[in-house]
Amino acid sequence: MAHIAMVSIPAPGHVNPSLEVIRELVARGHRVTYANDPAWAETVRGVGAELVPYESTLPFHRDDSWDGDAIEALRLFLDDAIAMLPQLRAAYENDRPDLFLYDIAGAPARILGAQWEIPAVQLSPTYVAWEGYEEDMKETTDAWKADPRGAEMYRVEREWLAANGQPPVEGWMGRPEKSLVLIPRVLQPNADSVGPQYTFVGPCLAPRPEQGEWTRPADAEKVLLVSLGSAFTDHPDFYRRCVEAFGDLPGWHVVLQVGKYVDPAVLGNVPASVEVHSWVPQLAILEQADAFLTHAGMGGSSEGLWTGTPMIAAPQAVDQFGNADALVAAGVARRVESETVTADELRAALLQLTGSPQVAARSAEIRRELREQGGTAEAVRLIEQELAAAAALRPPLGAEPRG
Repeated sequence: MAHIAMVSIPAPGHVNPSLEVIRELVARGHRVTYANDPAWAETVRGVGAELVPYESTLPFHRDDSWDGDAIEALRLFLDDAIAMLPQLRAAYENDRPDLFLYDIAGAPARILGAQWEIPAVQLSPTYVAWEGYEEDMKETTDAWKADPRGAEMYRVEREWLAANGQPPVEGWMGRPEKSLVLIPRVLQPNADSVGPQYTFVGPCLAPRPEQGEWTRPADAEKVLLVSLGSAFTDHPDFYRRCVEAFGDLPGWHVVLQVGKYVDPAVLGNVPASVEVHSWVPQLAILEQADAFLTHAGMGGSSEGLWTGTPMIAAPQAVDQFGNADALVAAGVARRVESETVTADELRAALLQLTGSPQVAARSAEIRRELREQGGTAEAVRLIEQELAAAAALRPPLGAEPRG
């Protein structure tokens, strides 16, 4: 079978969406190596892949919270890619794969693929560029270029790409030759204008027993999960308002995830109907929940749609605002502003959401569509199709090597 190399970064939102694809490729007999920071060694081994360690320069997987602006974030990803490339080259020089799979932040795999004549397929855990994307984003990118930090970032990117034989054109990193998109199509902006190099396979999800189980209490008439994900969780005042809003709501049981930055003690007296945890097995709970208060990150939004769970969206940063609006437009969510929403408004949003037959029907419809779309099975089929096409182009044993 083939040697497939996956390249990603040490961040849950970039690793988790494709784990089931990796697990299935291993189960089908392929040798899968996985390049990532050693912090993810246990996760990589858990799906049967071999860790290829590299040292990431990103701060997101460390204990400190990060709150930089968009330019600073983009520069962090660019610098990490520049630092990653020579490490990947050294790791794979004498163990070249038959195919590279890479996260949106794993562009060095695409560079090596081009240089070594190895096919490379992006696995996108978020939305992708559409035809006209650059023009639609021009106001934003012009503002970045007017900032000295942004101008320097673009200069460094152009020179890095040119030095590695890639066209030093703006947007190269966001325009893969082939991409499997691992999100629900309803979250994709301008979905009808997405090019043919992108194939939507939808979320690739499966039970995660290694993350723990959760059992719905026998006396719970309805269950609400409150989670702001893994990164933007330092919001004790918002959690206190959630306890006030939902803690005494008749028939409701609440699971409240507060993240690693908040001590549950700061919430004060919490009623018995509210469980408080630093971390929870989110997918396991969503399969049993009646509502989900989420920050509308791509992972949480996808899981909520996959399980057909109506959502209250309280976006915190980056793509979450667009996701929240997309969930509302899809007819499965209500949006609130976490900094200003009151306990009374949170309670009203929950009751309106879960009392709507239209929301229930639309949530069930999207859930059914996603499970029919293919997910992991379709992604693996397309990856193996790419492997077969690449094998057909290889010269027979003993033939003159290319180049």
